[in-house]
Amino acid sequence: MDDDELEIDAMEEYPTLVLASRFTKLIPRTDWFRYVGEPLEQDVVKKAELYLNALGFPEATPAEVEDWQEAAHSLETNDWNSPFWEVEQQLMAALTVEVTNTIDPKLLEMVLANVTSVASEYVSEGVVAAADRWGMHDEELMKAAIGEGVQACYQAALVIAAGVDDEHPFTLKYQMYETGWWPLGVMGNTFNIF
Repeated sequence: MDDDELEIDAMEEYPTLVLASRFTKLIPRTDWFRYVGEPLEQDVVKKAELYLNALGFPEATPAEVEDWQEAAHSLETNDWNSPFWEVEQQLMAALTVEVTNTIDPKLLEMVLANVTSVASEYVSEGVVAAADRWGMHDEELMKAAIGEGVQACYQAALVIAAGVDDEHPFTLKYQMYETGWWPLGVMGNTFNIF
């Protein structure tokens, strides 16, 4: 059985898993971290507002982070037990349960591992290029940026595998990365975007 036959079999049994696998073709087309530090465009602000509303934080306001140092400070002061992070973790857990109820967990794991592998390569390239443009050499900060970009890909693929609509917060979060900025998270009522 060749790859085409395998994909046809998988499509019949797990069509959303095939779509999640195909998502890897979008990852290289994303302008990873291309516009960090530049003034936020209206399109990014609108996507941020949609994301915040979908996540349940309509009172939060998108705010521009101007440089890598401010981005690092924002990450250092993020409260990992904040309602924002709790909601994201709950969404991840709920999606995982939903998907594994209908899709073989080993197949899902294989597809998601492929997504993170592809994402690691392209997100890393984007972060290195952005850091070079700024003359920034903080390895830990670069690792954090790569990790968050890869996680956004994983989350978006999980949404696709679950067959959830395009208004899911993780889809909207990925769309912010597609614009070339880095959504750092919510602190108080501020949604920091670098």
